[in-house]
Amino acid sequence: ISEELRRAQEEWEAVEEIQSGLGGTSASAAPPISFNEALQYFQTADLSECRKKVRATVRRQGLAALIRFLFGPPRLQPQLQGERELALAMAQCGLDDNERVHMRILQTIYKKLTRSRLGCPRYGAHWEELGFQGADPGTDLRGTGMLGLMQILYFVMDSQTLPLAEEIFQLSQHETQAPAITLLLLQNFPFCIMSVNITRIVIQALREERLSRECNRRQQVIAVLNDLYAAAFLQLYRVWKWQHKTVTDSGFLLKELEFSTKKKPKQLLRSLEAYVNRSPVADGLQQPPPPSASVGGSRPGQEIDFTGICDLQVELEGEARLI
Repeated sequence: ISEELRRAQEEWEAVEEIQSGLGGTSASAAPPISFNEALQYFQTADLSECRKKVRATVRRQGLAALIRFLFGPPRLQPQLQGERELALAMAQCGLDDNERVHMRILQTIYKKLTRSRLGCPRYGAHWEELGFQGADPGTDLRGTGMLGLMQILYFVMDSQTLPLAEEIFQLSQHETQAPAITLLLLQNFPFCIMSVNITRIVIQALREERLSRECNRRQQVIAVLNDLYAAAFLQLYRVWKWQHKTVTDSGFLLKELEFSTKKKPKQLLRSLEAYVNRSPVADGLQQPPPPSASVGGSRPGQEIDFTGICDLQVELEGEARLI
């Protein structure tokens, strides 16, 4: 490309940004942010107010404490407690328009999912196209805080999980060409809201110390959370795609996913490892087994309502529904 053509292209892109209300010093004009850069920001940021909101793990007493000691998961090692507290503090941190890193995270997610070189306005219907409930993504993060966005950022910025994120996002946008088909056969779903639900499940598993064994083995907490998030999303994607699920099945599937995440995290992580190693399972050649009826809670095909995250009672264990 000639130098003159290159300059003309840059000028045209600048005009597009100005017309979209994105020019100048807005976060949308900033370069994409990596997950590690964003994490470094939270490691050094003042999260003292967020840390005050973190609920301590429930300590059992008497016979319940003895049973947990003998048969329950191991305790998280002391040197990992700081990283655990950071993850839970991030989950209490709301989206702040005045924090440049927050806005860069949001814009990076938009650009990666839409494959757009341009950013987008802070508010608008374009966020609904990504699977948020309204024009402001911040209102959908009350149950997971910035950790909800950080896990999406990890999903789309990691070279090993990006292909999976793109496949899931494409399925979430599914529209049939047959005009006579009913909406019940459409497999589309709100991608970002589903992601927030999975993050909530992962947070609950961490709070209940279901991930301590894996965290102790790897001497990491946030990396384990991210891998488990991606593994859970992979599991949901396979069931959704192969069993032709729709949004009416969401409550049942999230209940199944919560059970698997808490009871079989190692199995989920192995499945993700197989995917990134491009095994036959990774290519979707093996269909997942039918969901167990033992942990149901709602029937397949039962309709659910999309409610706000502020309506979610996070304290209630076993509560798994599409927020």
